[in-house]
Amino acid sequence: MEFVCDADGGKAWFRIETEAEAIRESALMGHAVEKHFRQAEARARASYVPPPGPFIEQEIGLKGHVERTMPRFFTLRDAEGGGLATAMVPLREDACPIIVGSGNQDPYIAHAAAIRALGHHLGRELDRTRCYPYGRG
Repeated sequence: MEFVCDADGGKAWFRIETEAEAIRESALMGHAVEKHFRQAEARARASYVPPPGPFIEQEIGLKGHVERTMPRFFTLRDAEGGGLATAMVPLREDACPIIVGSGNQDPYIAHAAAIRALGHHLGRELDRTRCYPYGRG
């Protein structure tokens, strides 16, 4: 995981970068981020068009392509490393981010300030009505 930014109360956001980290996040938080990570990575890989040239060079740009097209996954941790919230933030501004707490509970109740900190860091509005899927009417 890669450190992203600090939040109030000794909390910090980290980027989930690998499938193994997504698996651990799912187990820790009791939700399906692992499934969403796998699906997003598979879609990004499937959309890759390799450059013309020798077969050995076909995957040279794959990693960069995946990073440029796949949503970003983040985890909010407390000072002891306990999981507090998970976020999936698409790169496109018009796509809806999803932020959930443990067991898909509403993370905004206890962590709204931390979610604002992530939004500020990313330059995005991460308001509850748009980002918490179970609170949508």
